[in-house]
Amino acid sequence: MIGGAAAFIAGVRLLFATAELRSVLWRMLGLLALLMLATSVGAFWLLDYMAGLWLPQGDAWYWQLLSALVWVLALLLSLISGAVAYVALGSAAVAPWLDTLALRSERMHGINRGESSGNWLAQTATSLANSVRPLFGLLAWGVLALVLIWIPPLATAIWTWGGIRFLAYELMDTSASRQGWDFSRRQLEQKQRRWFYLGFAGVAMLLLLVPVVNLFVIPAAVVALSTEGERTQAM
Repeated sequence: MIGGAAAFIAGVRLLFATAELRSVLWRMLGLLALLMLATSVGAFWLLDYMAGLWLPQGDAWYWQLLSALVWVLALLLSLISGAVAYVALGSAAVAPWLDTLALRSERMHGINRGESSGNWLAQTATSLANSVRPLFGLLAWGVLALVLIWIPPLATAIWTWGGIRFLAYELMDTSASRQGWDFSRRQLEQKQRRWFYLGFAGVAMLLLLVPVVNLFVIPAAVVALSTEGERTQAM
């Protein structure tokens, strides 16, 4: 897990330290900001709904403590939901820029792969298609969380775990696509390096909860993972 977290932080450093990568970053920030705004509105609507559903009723002194705990859990659940939606939509919307970002990162490490030949719409559609099967996995965790929705701590923990697992797949999409990995190959990669990707996605999830910083998570992840497949094959 430490290796995955360290790799993500290294990707953040490289993204901001390299002018060639920053120039691509600035092009996508406006669209990412719009998507973040839209998903944030949805997240706060969910917060209001979940807080109303979970808030206990009563006059005893401990109800105030329970209410505070419920607000924290509802806030966490809504923020995670917004983060997952933002990454799924954002990765697709800026897919061509992410491909360029990965291309430049690879060349910095001596890896020569061509730029994707599809147009903007084709690359966006491919990115969305690659999200479908991980979304089914997230849906399964969501159903389990829904079944246990009247136990807020457990429901929130399950949804958090499902969100991290989804991010592990979603954030590797650009690098995996550039290497021609199908879903089975991606599953194998996730299985072989389970703790690496959990650490990587865990840090990403934490940063997605921080305003402004969350805008840089997707591009930083692409930079960080641009050479991970090569390292795996070399091991």
